[in-house]
Amino acid sequence: MSLLRDLYQEVILDHSKSPRNFAQLSDANRQADGYNPLCGDKVTVYLKVEDGVVEDVSFKGAGCAISTASASLMTQAVKGKGLAETEELFKSFHGLVTGKAEEGVELGELMAFQGVSEFPVRVKCATLAWHTLQAALEKEAGIISTE
Repeated sequence: MSLLRDLYQEVILDHSKSPRNFAQLSDANRQADGYNPLCGDKVTVYLKVEDGVVEDVSFKGAGCAISTASASLMTQAVKGKGLAETEELFKSFHGLVTGKAEEGVELGELMAFQGVSEFPVRVKCATLAWHTLQAALEKEAGIISTE
């Protein structure tokens, strides 16, 4: 178990130090801003959605390692997915970080966040980008808060 935990920590550190898809998406047709007042994490998620598919996704912002890594891995996970599939991925990820994961759900590198459930205050860090993604998909106005 220790070896697996070390691997997960490496994935989170890698994505926090070198986040993927960290840029403003110039041709985005949806975006949303998120804020975690508990620790100050801020994120903007940019989406290009065409014909019910997330064609492209990126993010900008500043936050802790968990928040940044989660946003980075999220962008990789949802790119090319349909809206329904993206919603299911959000539910599965949320279940994972809250300790309510469904049996048999495979989340690939997102499994690195499994240990977050042991630290409830960090759940908001891990889910900020995901809630912001949901807001962008639903075209919600205003800043999405974890509170």
